Amino acid sequence: MSQTDSPPDEAYSALDRLYDDPEARIAALRDSRPPERDVAGQEAVFKALANEDRLRVLETLRESECCGCELQIVLDAPQSTVATHLRKLKNAGLVKSRKKGKWSYYRIADTAALELLDLAHAIQEDA
Repeated sequence: MSQTDSPPDEAYSALDRLYDDPEARIAALRDSRPPERDVAGQEAVFKALANEDRLRVLETLRESECCGCELQIVLDAPQSTVATHLRKLKNAGLVKSRKKGKWSYYRIADTAALELLDLAHAIQEDA
């Protein structure tokens, strides 16, 4: 819905019952809408996390930096599959890499990635 569109009739009717000035509430809600680029960035992170192999990579990298060939062993997958997962994790800002000769080494980009994993684990424990 664009900012010039009216809310659906049922939403407007509910807001009319809840607020003395429903138009002001609609304006406030529209003003509080997060910027598209922020939402897109969050979406990229969560899409990257929404794959069990990528989660395994992150959990492995929690312990230490690993070469791409080591991650092939962890995932029991060919280089091309591991490279695809690593690219998605890098694009989401979750891992970083460095080259040493012909080898690429990967590490967690920021401890916030580990915090996300820990939060997911805590939420699941409480479910």
